[in-house]
Amino acid sequence: MAVRVHRLAEPEVWKERYGLINAFESILAHGGTTTVKIYLHLSPEEQLRRLDERRDIPDKRWKLRPADWDDRKHWDEFQVAYQDALTRTSTPTAPWYVVPANHKWYRNWVVSRILIDTLTRMDPRYPG
Repeated sequence: MAVRVHRLAEPEVWKERYGLINAFESILAHGGTTTVKIYLHLSPEEQLRRLDERRDIPDKRWKLRPADWDDRKHWDEFQVAYQDALTRTSTPTAPWYVVPANHKWYRNWVVSRILIDTLTRMDPRYPG
């Protein structure tokens, strides 16, 4: 996303990547690999709250980068880029799951349900 938003590459470069991602995931599916893609969506208010917490709590500062503050200025552009990427790379064999992540307990529950449902469909067994 940063490549697109910060114009680090021409549009032809990052647009081509969508097809490459889909092709790669198709090859994985053909070989029997199940791909689970989860986008954890935060509101801008929750993102700011978490950045402030990382700044203010010494044990959490390691998670903070100066660029995080700069990237916030491009919130709307990032949202457009994410929407485009999710739409273009969500396929029947490798769908995206968009999970509301403002509340960690709810995020964890939804992600767990997705993984449990996926594993149930896969029905993994020990080799025998």
